[in-house]
Amino acid sequence: MPRPRSTSARAARSAERRAHADYTGGVYGSMLATSVVVGAGTFGPFPRVELAVLLLLTGVVFWIAHIHAQLFGARLAQQPLDSRVIRHVCRDEWPILKAAVPPAAAVALSPLLRLDVQAAVWLALGVALAGQVGWSVAAARRAGANTRMVAGAAAVNLVIGMLIVAFKLVVTH
Repeated sequence: MPRPRSTSARAARSAERRAHADYTGGVYGSMLATSVVVGAGTFGPFPRVELAVLLLLTGVVFWIAHIHAQLFGARLAQQPLDSRVIRHVCRDEWPILKAAVPPAAAVALSPLLRLDVQAAVWLALGVALAGQVGWSVAAARRAGANTRMVAGAAAVNLVIGMLIVAFKLVVTH
């Protein structure tokens, strides 16, 4: 029995979105999360909760900022705004917020690993850095890059992430 037309049309649109996925937001969001952890410093009586919330709220704020920039910058000049365009932009910028979740979860779960606050911060840095490299590798692979280019994308993002970590070492010592 053939699928209803609307279901197959939805599946085709979903496949099209996946084929043209842009991982820029994921790389950017991971880099942002790494920077937030570096800049966070010491918080007070509940540093883990505050750091996790700060990571998530920063992701939300930058997600909204990118939506605003897309809708009222480039998009407004090119096409009228309607709910379809707004949903499309929100979905395209979603990886910025999505990238903040793993480091925030690492901080939130760090007590289960019996990590002190400093170790939790380092765990969050590692998770954010791994996300940054992972998103860049996914982007390169999705773009059809050869193995050398994928490795290059990973290496460049690793170096950028390590520079951010080096800034943390300089700031805290």
